Amino acid sequence: MRKKFVGFLLCAAMTATLLAGCGGGSDTKETDAPAAATEGDTKAAEDTKADAGTEAAGDTQAAAPAASGELIKIGIINNDTSESGYRVANDRDLQRKFTEENGYDATFAYGKTNDEQVAAANKMIQDGVDYLAIAAANTSGWDKVLQDAKDQGIRVILYDRVIDADEEFYAASIVSDMAKEGETAANWLKDQKLESYNIIHLQGQMGSSAQVGRSEALVNMAEAEGWNIVTQQCADWNAETAQQIVQSVIDAGTDFNVIYAENDNMADGAVKALDKAGIKHGVGEKVVIMGFDCNTFALENVMNGTWNYDGQCNPYQADMIDEVIQGLQNGQEPAEKTIIMEEVGFDQSNVTPEVIEQFGI
Repeated sequence: MRKKFVGFLLCAAMTATLLAGCGGGSDTKETDAPAAATEGDTKAAEDTKADAGTEAAGDTQAAAPAASGELIKIGIINNDTSESGYRVANDRDLQRKFTEENGYDATFAYGKTNDEQVAAANKMIQDGVDYLAIAAANTSGWDKVLQDAKDQGIRVILYDRVIDADEEFYAASIVSDMAKEGETAANWLKDQKLESYNIIHLQGQMGSSAQVGRSEALVNMAEAEGWNIVTQQCADWNAETAQQIVQSVIDAGTDFNVIYAENDNMADGAVKALDKAGIKHGVGEKVVIMGFDCNTFALENVMNGTWNYDGQCNPYQADMIDEVIQGLQNGQEPAEKTIIMEEVGFDQSNVTPEVIEQFGI
């Protein structure tokens, strides 16, 4: 299926200065992005503006509409909010949208593993939800859940992360392009033209689409350019684990000059180890620091030069999920199965207080 890109306001300008060669193809459609909520903010995230592409697309599997006047029952499967600031913002956005006031009877479940998430999904299917929205902990292991949902006439919407499944088993997939996020970051690192590349690679939860996409891009670039990955270890999105890994490399006396962390929490933990050892990092210093997700604190670190790069990952999918559901309620299949949010990378050249206010989470 053709992929549809939902772009951020600054994408075109930033692509010209930072992300040459990493933009979408010619068959794209951009819409305005939401103003991001800062981490720890207690009020609900603002509504996003997005085109979910809910035009009719043939007489396929019928929607499971609630009776007139009844609430739409939706089960929402997410990762545990302790994972990251990104996940907190993502959950807040979903909690904002899927309320009784907006016509929904929503059940939320959280899990760090597929086993936890699958158990929750099975219960939701037994409870007779109309829709399942899934942000999978792992790309595989969902075949039976998807088949059971299809057998019960429950429509499935994937969000945030892709899973290994045939398109017939889900109505839409509203996701970030994790491979592109990784490619954008790896290309940025290549463009720095360092004298040498000795990289500490801190990986996220193994098997998740975020880890797979961000890892493969770095590994492929390292192989092509002859870079040295001095260690590649899973820190499972955790700052303390990342700090321990980096500390062990320092203690071993291993030379390194780049830390590629697959989320901001791990980058933050890595920096704590550097600071403890008195190792300079950031713009013009010994160690290049790279993170992902655009937490407010991370963008502030990029702006002040103590970090070098932060890759964007948009947590705001709730309005787009809602638009898909509303279309299905009216018998309209999404015009496109895969809806990809276009995202950019930030370094000191394009981060301002206004950018942090707009994109920080």
